[in-house]
Amino acid sequence: MKKRFLYKSTLLLSTAVLLSTTSCQDFLDVNKDPSNPEVSQGQPVSVFPAAVASTAGTVGAQYAIVGGIWSQYWTQSAVANQFKDIDSFNLTASSLNPSFDEVYSGALNDYQFVINKSEATGDWFYYLAATVMKAYTLQVMVDLYDKVPYSEAFKGLDNLTPKYDDGDKVYAGLIAELDNALSKDFTAATNSTPGVRDIVFSGSVDKWKAFAKTLKLKMYLRMINAKPAEAQAGIAKLYADGVAFLTSDAAMGASNFQDAPDKSNPLFEYNNRRLNTTTNLRASTTFMSWLKANNDPRIASVYKFGTAAAGAPAITTYSSLNQGDFNNLQSTAIRNAISIAYTTPLAPVHFISAAESYFLQAEAIERLTPGDIKAKQAYDNGVKAAFAQYNLDGSSFIVAGGKYEYPTAGTFEQKLEAIITQKWASMPGSHAIEAFFEKNRTGYPKTSTVYSDNAAYVPGQFVYPKEGVTQGLFAKRLVFSDRDRQRNPNVPAMVPVTTKVWWDVK
Repeated sequence: MKKRFLYKSTLLLSTAVLLSTTSCQDFLDVNKDPSNPEVSQGQPVSVFPAAVASTAGTVGAQYAIVGGIWSQYWTQSAVANQFKDIDSFNLTASSLNPSFDEVYSGALNDYQFVINKSEATGDWFYYLAATVMKAYTLQVMVDLYDKVPYSEAFKGLDNLTPKYDDGDKVYAGLIAELDNALSKDFTAATNSTPGVRDIVFSGSVDKWKAFAKTLKLKMYLRMINAKPAEAQAGIAKLYADGVAFLTSDAAMGASNFQDAPDKSNPLFEYNNRRLNTTTNLRASTTFMSWLKANNDPRIASVYKFGTAAAGAPAITTYSSLNQGDFNNLQSTAIRNAISIAYTTPLAPVHFISAAESYFLQAEAIERLTPGDIKAKQAYDNGVKAAFAQYNLDGSSFIVAGGKYEYPTAGTFEQKLEAIITQKWASMPGSHAIEAFFEKNRTGYPKTSTVYSDNAAYVPGQFVYPKEGVTQGLFAKRLVFSDRDRQRNPNVPAMVPVTTKVWWDVK
């Protein structure tokens, strides 16, 4: 039987991040290490934070790079090669195998262990926390792959070849699991009080409840176009129940990272420390042009200046590269001067940020009670929370006449465009994959009819990448893992990267 390397304890988070972000190793094929016991010998207090770190290390690294490029915050540098396959939509079945493996053999396997263990002991705190993180992690995987192992997964030797379930069935199952977890008795004496050993909320069961309910809201909105009646009913029930949504970040925060090898934010660790260059990710004209057009101060928090040629003055202006133009024939000096993605070692990995929570609420309110002033209030709070992520004040942008004023008198589509555009602006970095999903769901930001080097280009509109290989069709998903196909005959037939996932019907 193949063994995977298991994380040791709450305090060894750097090991978890290292395992999650090192793409050149297969952690399913290592031998049993006597210093790292089987997960069955562990306890939720130690297994759960390692599982969270595993989720952060995949969603916040390789998948964040896919999301960041496909959401057109970044594009591949014209003087490097690392992410050309992503930028051109030329992914293959082997492109992201390590992340798929780590999610299933690492994070999800460990969450299921914690769920089973805590259910047996009546520890409903960890039962809820593990269920929420399992649902969040699987939501990302479903939205990336459309079909994933779920109903027959996590059974160990009882089923080594689980079937792949349709995405809508996985969503329904996860929502039911969240409802079940929320129904437990959190006053029981058998509940844990982990304090800071809970690396997401420091032991706050109320925040875990809010995370669960906000995640349900996100899932209902994601399915709103595919199953409108079911989604609308689910959203209405959340509000009828007097639900409390997140008002703070659900994240693996800065306090869990150090500016040291193998201990930093997984995106920084993966992209800045471990690759052959720290300047692979360059500013995309798509997002930078939008920031410049709005005089948005966040530009200094998401990009840093490019590199000057030897002996030349330092670069002090922001510049960008058109999406997918990595074969650009300008001089090396000019290409090196393009602004670089600003990633930092202590940046949090957001699962659902406060800003995202508020934007979800704004859309939900507009759908339930069009014109309700609470939608504008939620939107305004979202914009302010998005700026606050960088210790900036966005208040002046949402006042009457401000660049990001909510279109109170506009149509629903105008309001939705404002909400989703601001959500997009809030997500560069380790949270970027969610912006990609929302673009596919809503169509916002809009897609340009011209390339971004054209005088008619509208800042912030998406463009088809210059070196794209899919004949003008945008990527919509990842393709199934060929390594899983070698082990599991139930992996579905291969589909192109341009094939839509189940909820993408607009």
